[in-house]
Amino acid sequence: MRIGVLALQGDVEEHCRKIKECKAEPVLVRSDSELKSVSGLIIPGGESTTIGLLLKKSGLDKKIIERAKKGMAIYGTCAGAILIAKVIIGSKQPRLGLLDITIRRNDYGRQIDSFEADIEIKGFNHKLRAIFIRSPVIEKVNNTQVLSTFNNKPVLVRNGNILISTFHPELTTDKRIHNYFIREVQKGDKIPPNFSQIPLK
Repeated sequence: MRIGVLALQGDVEEHCRKIKECKAEPVLVRSDSELKSVSGLIIPGGESTTIGLLLKKSGLDKKIIERAKKGMAIYGTCAGAILIAKVIIGSKQPRLGLLDITIRRNDYGRQIDSFEADIEIKGFNHKLRAIFIRSPVIEKVNNTQVLSTFNNKPVLVRNGNILISTFHPELTTDKRIHNYFIREVQKGDKIPPNFSQIPLK
């Protein structure tokens, strides 16, 4: 199983390491040919404006949207979550707009305000340690299932083949989020559009 990691900027190596720990093959994605070679794609944390501009310049934004519409599973973390959102409050930056949510960038504060918290996730037997680094805040969701919240704000949501988190699971020893994403990728390009039909285990 080949899982792509968008390698334009951000936490690329950390996600590749997690993919290997989950017994899948990570692939750095910087071109359309590399995108075509993978069954799922992770968009890592980093600088969302920079990644968005590079996506647009390379034309990968359109290719990723095409694959997403055909059912390819995509997981965005932190900056990746911002890029996947349809509405970014106070910003006109380039985005993929794959998920009908409204998000606010860096709403938890600066780098010095980063923190960790134990969060509950639907279907998980025990809490997950989540790391929030200059994390965005999801203000509104439409047609999207909320899988976890922190301070009454969604931090892990999904609709169909699109999954996002505002925290960084790649920075912990917990593999459950990546394992879950890879299991969904293994279902191929026929993931039901209604996420509520899919149990999270």
